[in-house]
Amino acid sequence: MEIGEDNCLCFSNSIPYPATKHEALRPIVKILALIPARGGSKRVPGKNLRRLGGKPLIVWSIEVVKGVPDICDIVVSTDSQDIASVARDYGALVPWLRPAELATDTASSVDVALHALDWYEHEKGAVDGLLLLQPTSPFRSRESVKSGLEIFQRNGLRPVVAVALAASHPMWCFKVEGMTMTPFLEEAALGLRSQELPPAYVVSGAFYLIAPTDLRRGLSFYSDEMAPLIINSPAESIDIDTEWDWKIAEAVIHG
Repeated sequence: MEIGEDNCLCFSNSIPYPATKHEALRPIVKILALIPARGGSKRVPGKNLRRLGGKPLIVWSIEVVKGVPDICDIVVSTDSQDIASVARDYGALVPWLRPAELATDTASSVDVALHALDWYEHEKGAVDGLLLLQPTSPFRSRESVKSGLEIFQRNGLRPVVAVALAASHPMWCFKVEGMTMTPFLEEAALGLRSQELPPAYVVSGAFYLIAPTDLRRGLSFYSDEMAPLIINSPAESIDIDTEWDWKIAEAVIHG
């Protein structure tokens, strides 16, 4: 962790893990990785099994955490037998198919996470953290995952959320009502150049890590005490939600 020139916290995700003798000797925390993968998708049909770079989309998220020392298991929560079969083939644990009430468009990630967490801790024992890996972020790197785990442990198991620089700065955004435009923020800075704006970050969707007690208490992956895992690579921040996003992901694969 380092402080940038603008006094904002920056986290490096390029250091090999473990990078020092101290890190090599640190206690191993027990982290359950959870990959939620519904069979249905309206905007990108069948996306979790759709092949990207020669393998199903979900496999990217399984492979990135396989063999990471702190990860005790990789659970895939799905309502699809086909997704379950592929996930098992690549080494994930799929102990059940997700209940129907958790397989709808309205089911929240928190509900899905709690369902998996409650089962796992009842069957296999307590964990120190739950790592949510959305399969729609295929390019998150192993280095970023390990950096996020490091931040989690070094900051007293505070929630960690991946963020990236906002593509559209909020100080340049507007509310539109009829034919009227008003700045979205009171402190708009329409006269400033982009390089003069303070850095603004958005949640990238690539990494959510939280202690079970915090998740159960707050019913959210976010909190006032969450720490940032800053993702500097544009590719790592790709979140596939539309066919256009898929085309961008394919462009990244093909260079």
